Amino acid sequence: MSELADDGLVRCDWSTGSQLYRDYHDTEWGRPLHGDDALFERLCLEAFQSGLAWITILRKRPAFRAAFAGFEIAKVAEFGAEDRARLLADAGIVRNRAKIDAAITNARVARDLPISLDELVWSFAPPPRPRPASISDVPATTPESVALAKELKRRGFAFVGPTTAYALMQATGMVDDHLEVCWVRTADHGTDSRVTFPTQVSARGGNREE
Repeated sequence: MSELADDGLVRCDWSTGSQLYRDYHDTEWGRPLHGDDALFERLCLEAFQSGLAWITILRKRPAFRAAFAGFEIAKVAEFGAEDRARLLADAGIVRNRAKIDAAITNARVARDLPISLDELVWSFAPPPRPRPASISDVPATTPESVALAKELKRRGFAFVGPTTAYALMQATGMVDDHLEVCWVRTADHGTDSRVTFPTQVSARGGNREE
């Protein structure tokens, strides 16, 4: 693996291990993300990421998007037995039966929500707070992520525990966990800045199991 060039910018510790991490950190992680399909993609990939190295999902993003119809809720909600078998045979993604079933289930729940998935998820965004001074100051869960996970489960979503919910909140800009010294500056929750990206996943330093 080639060594990353030093561009003089100070970043969060977890983002310095590879170009994939750096690009994701610099352009996506922690920036406010809106849109039902975009948030559904993040929710799915956070679940697929549980227990795995973060880089695994980053490398498999294109394959995930192809396998899951671009994570369009309406399309994934219509997946049936043939699609499930296709996904289980797809070496380009994480072939975990429970996680695949959860993605299809979650699409159906999201499709049938009485409000938008965007509105539901963002209703749990906490007030802005100071950035953490170090990676050790970044929590694994918060009261808001516990409440979000509980509400998602109540509505029928699967594979959405408090740790996954908090990683979703970090990745979509509901909280800003870039370190104080990090050069990236994200928009406040209360602005009208809405950022969407064609590929999404969450990242923090290390592996996660839930």
